[in-house]
Amino acid sequence: MSRDWKALREKKAFLALADGTIYWGTSVGAARDQVGEVVFNTGMSGYQEILSDPSYAGQLVTMTYPQIGNTGMNAADMESRDLFLNGFIMHELHDASNWRSEVGLAAMLRDKGIPAIVGIDTRALTCQLRDGGTQKAYLSVCGEVGVEEAVAQARAWEGLDGQDYAARVTCCEPYGWDPDGALSGSWGMPSPLPPADLKVVAYDFGIKWNILRGLRHCGMEITVVPAKTAAEEVLALKPDGVFLSNGPADPAAIDYAAHNIQGLLGKVPLMGICLGHQLLGIALGGKSYRMKFGHHGINHPVMRLETKAVEVTSQNHNFAIDADTLGSDVDVTHINLNDQTVEGLRSRTVPAFSVQYHPEAGPGPHDPYYLFKIFRDNILAC
Repeated sequence: MSRDWKALREKKAFLALADGTIYWGTSVGAARDQVGEVVFNTGMSGYQEILSDPSYAGQLVTMTYPQIGNTGMNAADMESRDLFLNGFIMHELHDASNWRSEVGLAAMLRDKGIPAIVGIDTRALTCQLRDGGTQKAYLSVCGEVGVEEAVAQARAWEGLDGQDYAARVTCCEPYGWDPDGALSGSWGMPSPLPPADLKVVAYDFGIKWNILRGLRHCGMEITVVPAKTAAEEVLALKPDGVFLSNGPADPAAIDYAAHNIQGLLGKVPLMGICLGHQLLGIALGGKSYRMKFGHHGINHPVMRLETKAVEVTSQNHNFAIDADTLGSDVDVTHINLNDQTVEGLRSRTVPAFSVQYHPEAGPGPHDPYYLFKIFRDNILAC
């Protein structure tokens, strides 16, 4: 981008945390003030996949890696139809220098109406969130709101607890994913496509496209349905299996989803990822809770308890399932080695399992890709 060095030095934009802390910087995105929940992502790459992950709806995402923007943006690496986050926070924004880039990051943020700030001490912000926990905040880029008012608005915002954000990001109508194979290409994914010999319905609570690619590459023909689709409507489609997608905000607020999952248990094999994992846990009798600052990054170690193998995983969640609330008919299958939180569970009585992390590698490692095959094997075994 063409840099306005005078504007960068003046630092007229600011991020106001609810505790009164102010970080000054420069606006590089849309000219739009925004409230949100500040989180930090530790990934060194994959900012486009992070930006286009609907699970970040309602959040102001801080990148801990200091230099962002050099790979640009392109249509092939999008993880959804739009950008859903409330704002983007960086230390430095660089020009795109990548043959695959189609548009610069700043231009994309402006086009999509996403405010962004650069020039702040993201290391200090990350340490503050790590030590004190996630905070509500106000991102001021228009120069029309003073510091005191911005802090007040951050404190007054309702936040994400108890909020149904899945209904805000889900699709409006059911649709078939990639029936002709036109969208099968993805970096690091197998090709050509195998025959689609299984029918799967995927709930869209904020689904990522690489998840759909992963299911399709395991021979599944996928119909995506809105978050509030009743269990009876799903079963009327006669699926071989049902997938529960990732998504934003508080799983306890999406009571209709847990109810529908209960209506599917034992009638069709289930697989869940991230929010879908939390919803399955609630449907099986467990309870969710808010974590101090969540897991957001592409390098989290997770142990598969059955084999003791350790997987390097991609994660994005602020809530988790409390292992102590799960009954004897539910097994914890994976744990996070950093904090021992539940990363996977499985029903002992019906074919249903889930993981908290993201096996689709968008962005991140490919270690857990085997989980899609387990879903296929569960379907074939029924």
